[in-house]
Amino acid sequence: MAEAARSGGARTDSRYELRVVVLLGLAFGFAYFDRMALTFLAPFVQADLRLSNEQLGWANSGLSATWALGAFLIGRWSDVIGKRKPFLIAALVLFSLCSVLSGFAWSFETLLASRIVMGLAEGPFLPICLAIVAGAAAPNRQALNAGIVQNVFGPIVGTSLASYALVRIATVYDWNAAFFIAGIPGLILALLIWRFIDEPPPAPAAQHLAPGRAPLFPAELLRHRNIWLCALVSVGAVGSIVVGSIFMPLYLDGPRGYDDLTWSNMMAVVGICPAVGAIVIALLSDRIGRKAPLIAFAYLMALAPAALLWFDGPAVLLTALMFVSWMGLGTFPLFMGVIPTETVGRAQAATAMGLVVMVGELTGGVFGPPIAGRLADTHGLDVALYIQGGLALFAGTAALFIRETNPRVLARRTRVAIPI
Repeated sequence: MAEAARSGGARTDSRYELRVVVLLGLAFGFAYFDRMALTFLAPFVQADLRLSNEQLGWANSGLSATWALGAFLIGRWSDVIGKRKPFLIAALVLFSLCSVLSGFAWSFETLLASRIVMGLAEGPFLPICLAIVAGAAAPNRQALNAGIVQNVFGPIVGTSLASYALVRIATVYDWNAAFFIAGIPGLILALLIWRFIDEPPPAPAAQHLAPGRAPLFPAELLRHRNIWLCALVSVGAVGSIVVGSIFMPLYLDGPRGYDDLTWSNMMAVVGICPAVGAIVIALLSDRIGRKAPLIAFAYLMALAPAALLWFDGPAVLLTALMFVSWMGLGTFPLFMGVIPTETVGRAQAATAMGLVVMVGELTGGVFGPPIAGRLADTHGLDVALYIQGGLALFAGTAALFIRETNPRVLARRTRVAIPI
């Protein structure tokens, strides 16, 4: 068994750690694949179901709302009872089935209903994944492993592969078939995780939550400056990425006038860049601290909408600018996972991460798309990109006030501060 293997030595521990990162990375990648399916199928779905930009925004907002509630409530439940694996497997099965249900949608209302249920299942997925990764990872690989799970597998599978594969399936068959196929990998990964991933060891007794005294909303978390600041970063960053994910393909397809396969290829290339950003940002944050890379790359996310609005060069250079900008998505593991965990400890990690996700999704994720969609219907798609850029600038500004949490950086500062 894996649990026995992990007690056998450092090398075996490393193998199990790698297994956790790969399987949970793939699982989150296909969770994100299912979430992003509507984004890349939007031109097909919008034409077939005759949806307005605002309705398309609400379909994504419905998922964001329940994603937020699921991330916090189920993440909190997971912390209180001290279990991770059962929640993870149940979420995988449920959101995979919901992807299939999206393919059966025949109206705005049925599409919205399927996305709402999917969000509830997918919401707790990332906090619980990162909590399991934290339990299996060596301290000097916390940021790197979190970055790989969230921003290597997530964008490569959920953005790049989704853009490339789903548009082609929809072109050859129809958008319904694309949703059906999107649900299959999650069911396979649920079986693999059940078989090969152990329930992580409990947190130290000093950190353990007492179920009978654990409130639904732990207000003490908000006494930590970093938690509410990470939540503010989440408002801007989640809002920017959700608005951008919805309206950048529509902008490329509409005002920019690229054909389906061209803009699909552009988004597929852009989908790789968060993976590059995740590695770069994780390595930087482990070496120089969490704060500086978070600030710099959060601001960088504003470059993509600016390039779409004002850059008139060839598609290759436009894609390169978007690629560089979306490296900023590599900050998500920092403000959603690493900084909250280092701030409050592993026992409340899923709760803290769920709170940051919930605030971001309920504000930027829920209200950003329909507001941007309403304004795009009235004033044109340019407005949606201005909103995307403004939200990115807000995230970078909030990050300016976060306190450093990297233990090694703090230890170095302490040694320097001690008089010799």
